[in-house]
Amino acid sequence: MTVEKDKIFDLIVETIKAFCIENDISIDLSEGRKTRLFGGGGPLDSISLVSLIVQIEETIENKTGKAIIIADEKAMSRKTSPFASVGLLTDYVLELLTEDEK
Repeated sequence: MTVEKDKIFDLIVETIKAFCIENDISIDLSEGRKTRLFGGGGPLDSISLVSLIVQIEETIENKTGKAIIIADEKAMSRKTSPFASVGLLTDYVLELLTEDEK
């Protein structure tokens, strides 16, 4: 992972940990990027996923100064959901953050 990717991964993990404490949800992050979040055995239902995504968007904006919308049409139309795992979510967030730099 690049330094930028590491930073985004760390912000997402930090947000997930805080989210779990606030919502009394258990997400075992020991698998790192492979940690499941939603669908296929992931611990989040659709309501908790939306709440987590909002918190991640706020964290990203507070830490980077860039506002992004993670749950958009682009995310929903992907063959592989960016919400399935921490790694896929990290990659998608990084993609959104670097879109405007192209």
